[in-house]
Amino acid sequence: MKKSVKDIDVTGKKVLVRCDFNVPLNEKKEITNENRIDGALETINYLIEQNAKVILCSHLGRPKGEFNMKYSLEPVVKRLSEKLGKEVYMAKDVIGESAKALASGLKDGEVMLLENVRFHIEEEKNNPEFAKALASLADIYVNDAFGTAHRAHASTAGVADYLPAVFGFLIQKEIEIMGEALVNPIRPFTAILGGAKVSDKIGVIENLIEKVDSLIVGGGMAYTFYKARGYNVGTSICEDDKIELAKSLIEKAKDKGIKLLLPVDNVVATEFSADSEGKTVTADSIPDGWMGLDIGEETVKLFSEEIAKSKTIIWNGPMGVFEFERFANGTKQIAEAVANVTGITIIGGGDSVAAVEQLGLSSQMTHISTGGGASLEFLEGKQLPGIACLDEK
Repeated sequence: MKKSVKDIDVTGKKVLVRCDFNVPLNEKKEITNENRIDGALETINYLIEQNAKVILCSHLGRPKGEFNMKYSLEPVVKRLSEKLGKEVYMAKDVIGESAKALASGLKDGEVMLLENVRFHIEEEKNNPEFAKALASLADIYVNDAFGTAHRAHASTAGVADYLPAVFGFLIQKEIEIMGEALVNPIRPFTAILGGAKVSDKIGVIENLIEKVDSLIVGGGMAYTFYKARGYNVGTSICEDDKIELAKSLIEKAKDKGIKLLLPVDNVVATEFSADSEGKTVTADSIPDGWMGLDIGEETVKLFSEEIAKSKTIIWNGPMGVFEFERFANGTKQIAEAVANVTGITIIGGGDSVAAVEQLGLSSQMTHISTGGGASLEFLEGKQLPGIACLDEK
């Protein structure tokens, strides 16, 4: 029940917009994935149409509180200007003379971008003086950076203490689609969780187990569940300190009548390497000295059948070592199975998103979340500081 950018008059006002322009760059400082820029365009274009004076800010990389031009937002300003069809002015600093001069000279419908907010150590510390200085550039604050909404930084939360604060269209889309799936899903509702560690997803599993009809577990985290069932896992990644937790989750799923699906076969290898020769073994027969690096074909069939029955799917985390082509098959096939679902399909987490994008399946998904850590915390049911700080309706 927070205010949106549409709930406030922005005409002629200076509007500070926190975007997530933390885009990947190659050695030539060329942007290799523009999704985060594209995600910000709806809010920026709306503000331009409303004749607001638009002041954009973001971080890029980890400059550790120093002005390091390796992490400059200059590549973003160039691409953003092309996408908006108008020049976006670039400040040489964040709260210094260049930023102040550009902001004070902005005309209605014009757009500027501040330099990387993380060039100041005060940003990540949510320093009140820094937040106040940032807020002093504008009349209104719009947070549209879902990817950093789980961080209580100066530009994501602190500035809301000094300005009327609302969310933009990207954050609205994220919380509406994921929120609806969690609160009022079309059933059957299936969650697919992968990735290396159970510990990374404990909160998500515990929250989703209260809501889903089926829970599919793949990736490295499955081997902790294997060990909880008494299986040998060889040298597979396994969190011994989470075995009791895995046992309790298996029992909880059983008590609630939730279908908990684990891999029935695995592609294993003797070493963690892109060139390692793999072989397929059943779940209960991983040999000593071998490690599981992907789900096997029988598991793909099992998981795909469950996915095909579903009307709402949330997928977070790969099924295997997706970065190695030899062990990417499980993740790819699950991506294709999810893409074929006619219901609501929500993809969150870097590797799941990468798989969907590499296979050209993005357009077949209902929603691809722009926030890795933020979407995880949202799925855990946690309050996100970048949203909690906004004005109530």
